[in-house]
Amino acid sequence: QVHVVESGGGLVQAGGSLRLSCSVSGSAFNVYLMAWYRQAPGKQRELVAAIASGGSTNYADSVKGRFTISRDNTKNTVWLQMNRLKPDDTAVYYCAPYQAVPTKYDYWGQGTQVTVSS
Repeated sequence: QVHVVESGGGLVQAGGSLRLSCSVSGSAFNVYLMAWYRQAPGKQRELVAAIASGGSTNYADSVKGRFTISRDNTKNTVWLQMNRLKPDDTAVYYCAPYQAVPTKYDYWGQGTQVTVSS
């Protein structure tokens, strides 16, 4: 089990940028496939991006080319750089070890709100 604290969200105009941070405590961070998820009002939580311990990445089609996930295994930290933000990116963003079925995971952090105005 890991404990995460997300930060860096805020209100930004469309086309702007934000950088989210996720501080992770718990054992063996460097072996986890880590991921960012988001949940918009009235919608299910969805995978945004994931990063393996060695640095390989995967992105949702909706954010490819705009978002970049990165990690530092020495600092137990994961980041999500979000550029060219759109109103559809508005959601609460969560960091967690990758979950194939997010609805079955019980250890979500508090998340960080991202609001993109048009």
